[in-house]
Amino acid sequence: MNPSFTTLENFGHSLRAQSYLVQPRSADEIYETFQRAKKEGLTVTARGAGRSYNDAAMNGGGIVLDLSGMNNILEWDPATGQVRCEPGATLRQLWQRVLPDGWWPPVVSGTMTTTLGGCLSANIHGKNNFRMGVIGEHVTEFTAVLPTGAEITCTPKKNADLFYAMIGGYGMLGVFTSVSLQMKRMHSGLLEVHAWPTRTLAEQLQGLEDGAPKHDYIVGWLDCITVGHGQIHAANYLHEGDDPDAQKTMQVAYQTLPDRIFGIFPKSLLHYFMRPFSNTLGWGAVNLAKYVASLRRHTFRQSHAAFHFLLDYVPNWELAYGRGGLIQYQSFLPRETALQAWTEILTLAKKRGLPSYLGVTKRHRPDKFLLTHAVDGFSLAMDFKITDGNRARLYQLTQDFDRIVLAAGGRFYFAKNSETTAETARAFYGEETVEKFRKLKKRCDPNGLLESDLYRRIFG
Repeated sequence: MNPSFTTLENFGHSLRAQSYLVQPRSADEIYETFQRAKKEGLTVTARGAGRSYNDAAMNGGGIVLDLSGMNNILEWDPATGQVRCEPGATLRQLWQRVLPDGWWPPVVSGTMTTTLGGCLSANIHGKNNFRMGVIGEHVTEFTAVLPTGAEITCTPKKNADLFYAMIGGYGMLGVFTSVSLQMKRMHSGLLEVHAWPTRTLAEQLQGLEDGAPKHDYIVGWLDCITVGHGQIHAANYLHEGDDPDAQKTMQVAYQTLPDRIFGIFPKSLLHYFMRPFSNTLGWGAVNLAKYVASLRRHTFRQSHAAFHFLLDYVPNWELAYGRGGLIQYQSFLPRETALQAWTEILTLAKKRGLPSYLGVTKRHRPDKFLLTHAVDGFSLAMDFKITDGNRARLYQLTQDFDRIVLAAGGRFYFAKNSETTAETARAFYGEETVEKFRKLKKRCDPNGLLESDLYRRIFG
């Protein structure tokens, strides 16, 4: 394999790094890359679809393993719902394979273009985290190759320490070569969706708290410019017999998101027309229109793909933020402190003239993974536009956010936040967790070959 020297970006186009790109097709080729890196004094990191908002899949000056070519679905058993895939297989490939047989992935991200290896590395959560947890809780087994050349198999009981550390470990202990997952049985390709408005942040958090036990999914949209207006969408699975056209709605063709507006205008061009609205005034108008449209409570049926993969409605939507790109800041706070801390955060952003244009809230529960971001509480993800004029101020603002979140007992998610420091990471993980991870790192990667820009930032 001959690596190509290229410039890679994060999903938000706010970070760039030059790296040697290698595209392996097998575990043997991954190990060959480790040997080459050791010989040449380079580091290695894995990359799937490159959908992280930060530097998790970037390695400036080092080698990046592009695993998107290792994307086969190796085994699928429609009788049990067990599937085994290579790490480069995407959520799109997965749901399109299993839904016609009456199954759906138990946890999905907001886009179907993420790879399974990336999903495990970040231990993604969905709109049902309060009920189904993170994706790692549905992994029955994975295989991985370590920088030492060892090929390991991990389950919740076999090599359990590595199972709970590599899932959510951002690829810093080894590289996944296969993933086995348990799917969830479906009786329809539709969900019953309930939508209602919220007037304040307090009302939204209470709506998530009260609504979660009654629904299979729940998510909130928050207008961070007004610091309050919003809407909640909650959804339930249909029971057997509720959908008279279940055979039709579970077909891939029914679930496919349209690529044109009104069947005429290509969505692939829409981000060009969104760019002039990518400012406080423009997004303020968009948020107001969205809130007014949400004032009527309503219930409707929606396909799984349409409900889950909102980020795929407009291709390349992130380009609407302009040349500087965007960052996403996501914090996880306990139920008891979320309202006060986020009120302080949103007020501070508005006071400094750097309001978030979009906020998304979810209800969460804790999990057993070593580098977990989860709490018994809520998360708030906020998008911020970056310009040459606000970059330094935005960096300072996120540092101030971190202090507020830490004081409130909160945590962070490293598929999103791009400004968190090593001191902050150590503070919320705790010394014991950090040292345990370092010991596993030394055992699995004694020569320190696996590094990313993210790893150097939070563990360096």
